[in-house]
Amino acid sequence: MQDAVPPSSQQGYTLPVFAVAAAKAALRRLLGIPLEQDGAHPVIAVQVEPQFPDVCIRIPVEQVAALSENTALAITRSDPGPHLDLTRNTPVWAWVGLEERDPATPPLLLEAGEGLGRHADGSPAIYAYARRLFEINLSPGIPDGYRLRVRIILPEGKLLAERTSNAAFGVLEGLALLGTRAEVEPSASAESLERARRELQQKLANHRHLAFCVGSHGQQVALRQGIPAEQILLVANWIGPLLVEAALRGADSIHLIGYHGKLIKLAGGIFTTSSHVADARLEILAAALIRCGGTAEQARQVLELRTVEAAVQYLKDLGWAEPVLQELSRQIRQRATAYVQKYAARSLPVQVTLFDRQGQVCAQAGIPGRLD
Repeated sequence: MQDAVPPSSQQGYTLPVFAVAAAKAALRRLLGIPLEQDGAHPVIAVQVEPQFPDVCIRIPVEQVAALSENTALAITRSDPGPHLDLTRNTPVWAWVGLEERDPATPPLLLEAGEGLGRHADGSPAIYAYARRLFEINLSPGIPDGYRLRVRIILPEGKLLAERTSNAAFGVLEGLALLGTRAEVEPSASAESLERARRELQQKLANHRHLAFCVGSHGQQVALRQGIPAEQILLVANWIGPLLVEAALRGADSIHLIGYHGKLIKLAGGIFTTSSHVADARLEILAAALIRCGGTAEQARQVLELRTVEAAVQYLKDLGWAEPVLQELSRQIRQRATAYVQKYAARSLPVQVTLFDRQGQVCAQAGIPGRLD
């Protein structure tokens, strides 16, 4: 096996990696296998490429202890590296227990503890890549005739989930273990822009009408609206450059679909939407409220709130949310059209769909058959 690679200050890892690391460390403690020591903390080697078992990374283990003869607990801490991620430094607990196995049952059982989300049917929000990591890292160590029960606990998960749109897409009461790779991919990186450009060119070879979706939640909303997957492009934070690229490559129209708390930046002329580039969302909301007829005092109240979600709830209480969001969707459409005209010298029809944290469409502009 190749030497495991330690975490790099230039590279972060996704939440499933730390959950698997904690579970593997707990299992080793249960089996009496000592962990490798690296400085102040033990470390555990995690296989992260199912098709390449020799590729491992070393994850620090903050604490590990046997709780009984058949149970153990280990704790790791999420480290996305230099990238923006709300799970930074959140503790990840894994409780494991060995029990005699009925031959008709699988040897590995994954459970959602506190802070790990569940689907509506009660199953843990652990997606395919994460499940595969658990299997390849834990299954070889499970003794014959036993089943390993793994319960992932995220003490801060329920609180952090309130800052996501998870509930809108069926993940309840916590965070999900999702992703398709071990490394955190910065959505504002130059590499992600080039990758999106290549994918855009490929899609335009077969389709001239595309939907630009912000994140996987935007993608799910698009699919629910009947937009074929082959016409959907995930754009991350590079909306402006990709709009220009689409126009230059001959697109006939672009449908922007995203969470209102993200896309409203476009209404203020912010076309690279990463939070470390620019924000101004509350200011954009306040200006839209004034344009719709709100008072200066109401606009001031919006500016004093901490989040877009709180501001939208305040507007709902006033009865202003619907007209303000509709005004913003029109403004986004106008700004996007002008942006493309300015930088590509082309006319590109743009449609806009905004949705809320519940995944419900709350405003649209440029949609055929709708008066804007």
